[in-house]
Amino acid sequence: MAILELNSEALKYNFKQLNQYFGKHNKHWGVVTKMLCGNSLFLQEVLNLEPETVFDSRLSNLEAVRKLRPDIQTAYIKPPPKRSLRKLLKVADISFNTSVETIRAINDLASTLGKIHQVVIMIEMGDLREGVMREDFVAFYGSIFELPHVEVIGIGANLNCLNGIMPSHDKLIQLSLYKELVEAKFGKKIPWVSAGTSVTLPMLPKKLVPKGMNHFRVGETLFFGVDLFEHKRFRNLREDVFSLKAEIIEIQEKPLQPSGPRGMNLQGEVADDVPDDFSQTSTRALVDIGLLDIDLDNILPRHPGYRIDGASSDIVVIDVGSNPSGLKVGDYIDFKVNYMGALRLLNSYYVEKSVKRREISIAVRNSPN
Repeated sequence: MAILELNSEALKYNFKQLNQYFGKHNKHWGVVTKMLCGNSLFLQEVLNLEPETVFDSRLSNLEAVRKLRPDIQTAYIKPPPKRSLRKLLKVADISFNTSVETIRAINDLASTLGKIHQVVIMIEMGDLREGVMREDFVAFYGSIFELPHVEVIGIGANLNCLNGIMPSHDKLIQLSLYKELVEAKFGKKIPWVSAGTSVTLPMLPKKLVPKGMNHFRVGETLFFGVDLFEHKRFRNLREDVFSLKAEIIEIQEKPLQPSGPRGMNLQGEVADDVPDDFSQTSTRALVDIGLLDIDLDNILPRHPGYRIDGASSDIVVIDVGSNPSGLKVGDYIDFKVNYMGALRLLNSYYVEKSVKRREISIAVRNSPN
């Protein structure tokens, strides 16, 4: 059995630190939950923290949020598909948009439902994912700002996710100026300028985030404590919100080198011989997880003396050296996981999901939602 475990105390700690950090800098923020894949056990831990807004890129995930907390503000953070607008208006208070046609369709549907839907207009700032071209933005806003059942509450930008374009003071200033421009021209206030994500966080203490850029959407730093500019942990945040525990199903001393004619393995690789290793042995632990569940680049044994030796579809092999900890069948080996590792594990039906509250664990087996 393999278990992806969420440490509730570590999550609370990181949330509190970030809340104080944003408050100190007079910024609003909300939690991006897309990596949780709608898992109700983990979503509840986030909702218990009382975030201002929950952001997600899957309508089914927002539906899971709504079931747990019907009153919390929710936002859909990519351009919505036109065929899904009825569900969008059911599960999201806010959506991020780049299409006049879609926004008008939202307005028409919201009218029939007797509600007002809030939108953030995304502007292209260089990463070439979603966004209205900058030269078209004023005309875009002018064509939708008077729709009676749509309220423009923000302008925003996405950076770093597709082409790795980093946020800069200049780009954030430009975005803030667009807000001032349309407010002056059309006489309507826009509360949010939302270009802040985990990658923008290190710019705050360096005074590189202009006052006008007032809103952040944060997921990875909350869950992993990571500084995405320097690719290291923030000094005052924890990196152990998530961990992987994989059960040992076999452990034996074996040669370091395989024997016999070699062909390609499952991944199309042919292993190289290391002649000096033919006479040597080590203890190899087989754990109950495999390439169906995880990419080996996204996990790392917490014990510094353990090394991942390889994997097949359902088994990962760990070289534990001389087995100084006395591991045996049925014991667990603990792994650090990164963002992409946790995301893939959350999508695996075969990995149990568990919450650790101090020394008490609550588990839901084989339940993605």
